[in-house]
Amino acid sequence: MSNIETIVIVGAGQAGASAILELRGNKYAGKIILIGDETHLPYERPPLSKDVILKPEDTKIEILSAEKLADLGVTTIRGNGVTQINATAKTVELQNGDVVAYDKLLLATGGAARRLPNFDALGKHVYTLRNLEDSQALVPVLQAGQRILLIGGGVIGLELASSARYKDCQVTVLEQGPMVMGRCSPRILSEFLLEQHRLAGVDVRLNTQVAACRLDGEEIVVTLADGEELRADAVVYGIGIVPNAQLAIAAGLDADLAIKVNENCQTSNADIYAAGDVATQLREDGEFRRVETWENANLQAGIFARHVMGVEHPKANPAWFWTDQLNINFQFVGDMAATQWLVRGDMDAAKGADNSFVMYGVTDGQIVAGITVNAAKEMRHLKKMISKNTAFEAEKHLDLAQDLRKIA
Repeated sequence: MSNIETIVIVGAGQAGASAILELRGNKYAGKIILIGDETHLPYERPPLSKDVILKPEDTKIEILSAEKLADLGVTTIRGNGVTQINATAKTVELQNGDVVAYDKLLLATGGAARRLPNFDALGKHVYTLRNLEDSQALVPVLQAGQRILLIGGGVIGLELASSARYKDCQVTVLEQGPMVMGRCSPRILSEFLLEQHRLAGVDVRLNTQVAACRLDGEEIVVTLADGEELRADAVVYGIGIVPNAQLAIAAGLDADLAIKVNENCQTSNADIYAAGDVATQLREDGEFRRVETWENANLQAGIFARHVMGVEHPKANPAWFWTDQLNINFQFVGDMAATQWLVRGDMDAAKGADNSFVMYGVTDGQIVAGITVNAAKEMRHLKKMISKNTAFEAEKHLDLAQDLRKIA
């Protein structure tokens, strides 16, 4: 540790903030420099599609205040991002031309919204959601009676559909695939989500392709592949992200779409690390995978901090994430590709926000995944079952009289 005098963190988001807390929590006494493109201090992103829109005056999303950063001895550079890495000299160059030296470098640059150029070309009434300004821009747009067209039926699209319906908008969701949340949800839960949104008045169209779009005065006209025309006051699209890996690629680091890192979050250069949405990590099965979750950003930031300090980091937990839609809390853990799904409780879509049940994902007789619906207190027990390679026993695990805490 004596030779690590300066750690530079590029990216002032969840992973960057978590790395700072982990470093100082593990008694790193050297210099930390946090560099961000945005003028904001680090903030939470999950509320951007929900509370920031619904309760903008009451929602606090800041992770680290200026006072806290000062207390932690962090030098913060805002609104002046990195334009170049010189891995040989171990420096980064900023937009204003300044050069900052590092001993260890963490790239926590996240990702940018994947673009739809045909919609961007319309120039107005078209939105994406990736940062605080994007969320704030939607507050005056999502107003009662407005016709909102959402392109993409993933987590962001459905959370925005929920927020828009709460604001009494007319909402249509276009999803080109056969399922909502198809990338991260089993079909049985996807169908439940679909029914919830339709019961709430959201017009969800699956297997739907957009052929064209145009402006007609202050309306956006979207033509579908079957010739149908939809008119909207605003379009919001969320079709995934593109990792902000350009700096790493230009510096010659090993990358494809994202920056490749090993189990210690090191890139192909041992002094440069990456964490969060920008990193695709080598997993135990020998494959590289990228995980876009709040938890993963924190986990990889912790791995980085502990590794540079020579502190052993714990084995990764099963992947976990959550989404809040239509006043229902959904939490997911483990392998969503499990071969069989079994429900503990009553999976009655008509109950709306009064639903509460647990789902087990089972492969080869073993619990490999779990989902809770308005049953967050049971998630810790599902995580424990997965970590222990628990064999699924229907008479025990589906019995509501059994306390999951006692059988986990």
